[in-house]
Amino acid sequence: MTGESASGEIAVIGLGSSGRAVSMLLAREGRAVYASDAGPGPGVAASARALAGAGVAVDAGHHDLARIARASLVVASPGVPPDAPPLAAARAAGVPIVSEVEIALARLPGVRYIAVTGTNGKTTTTALVAHLLRALGKRAVAAGNIGMPLAEIALADPPPEWVALELSSFQLHDTPSVQPTVGVLTNLSPDHLDRYRSAEDYYADKALLFANANARSAWVLNADDPAVMAMGTSAAGRHLRFSLADQTADACLSADGQQLMLFGSPLLGRTDFPLMGDHNVANALAASLAVTVADSGHQGAVQRQRLADGLRSFRSLAHRLQVVGTYHGVQWIDDSKATNVSSTLVALRGMTRPTVLLLGGRHKGEPYTALAEPIRKTGKVVLAYGEAAPRIVHDLSGLVPVEELGSDFAAVIDRARGCAAPGDAVLLSPACSSFDMFRNYEERGATFARLAGQEPSSSP
Repeated sequence: MTGESASGEIAVIGLGSSGRAVSMLLAREGRAVYASDAGPGPGVAASARALAGAGVAVDAGHHDLARIARASLVVASPGVPPDAPPLAAARAAGVPIVSEVEIALARLPGVRYIAVTGTNGKTTTTALVAHLLRALGKRAVAAGNIGMPLAEIALADPPPEWVALELSSFQLHDTPSVQPTVGVLTNLSPDHLDRYRSAEDYYADKALLFANANARSAWVLNADDPAVMAMGTSAAGRHLRFSLADQTADACLSADGQQLMLFGSPLLGRTDFPLMGDHNVANALAASLAVTVADSGHQGAVQRQRLADGLRSFRSLAHRLQVVGTYHGVQWIDDSKATNVSSTLVALRGMTRPTVLLLGGRHKGEPYTALAEPIRKTGKVVLAYGEAAPRIVHDLSGLVPVEELGSDFAAVIDRARGCAAPGDAVLLSPACSSFDMFRNYEERGATFARLAGQEPSSSP
């Protein structure tokens, strides 16, 4: 492990769930650990107390940059930007920087894992992979960017047999040893342009999934996405394709759209798969293909039936096109996880009702003009809110009906309720991060669901 064999203190940057877990993991091994976080809040304070009790040196509310520069290794949480002062101090001092995932992988040598990355769909695909592995009777968990730190899995005794590992571009950037049993690339489109200098830099981090490819590697690639195919097919190993349009792919949707097909034979009827949207069919095809090729023991007739049963029993994840209620004939849909334009495009293309779209939050560097065409098909009005509202109005005015609101989310919900009629839908699919108004997209979605079920405000 880069830098880890050296003696000396290890600095962990960030006291979120991954920083806390990796600090605990290293402290359990007797390593000297210094963990710090410049952010405020009860979560940071709670992590600091827990780590201090485990013998970790902790700074909450600031970083000791000189101490970080003296560390033998720095472990960066994925939410910490690469130009953040503690990481800049580490680089200037020549201190190696790795991810929490990198530390955890070194401590899980017997665990096999299916790694999933991509711009959109990776969380649902990861959850599907774990669910299907469990349907085959395997001890499997979902970890990584999906919410459960891999370091927490490394703390478990015994560890699972399999991990479905979601990897963000940020995690891949600092995980040089990634070498999955199967790697899945769901799709590619520009994202995180608030953090990357260009889409090419973002794609370069995604390409690190293939950094250690060899003849034994297996890659599951989206045949409908030219960027995916251009990136993945140059990697060593076996290439398998999933597609909604190409019936020659290893996993595909049948020509009549009625069957999910796997290696040329029907796996499950389209209407038997409970998630809405063709994009989720693509996720199911990718997950089924990845699990099937991960081990020869997954490929018999009995196993195929168990995979079909697993797909049938899977339920949508929170904040991903989740219907949270129907009130006065209006369907309210929480797609708070849609934090980029391409993800919101997917949601809009799946809408069949007249739609009031809630769009806004913290701008991530993408123009919103690509949303105009699908909005014209089913959209009634766009309600732009939060920090990005002026930019959204600038991009969409004259193309679709759009109103600029402020940062009072209750007022945004009240206005959406006033715009919607029975038979309509209100869709929260923000195409922005949540950090201007909320701690995370989960809090944003939960607030949307709570306010949707309330009676209208009496305020004018």
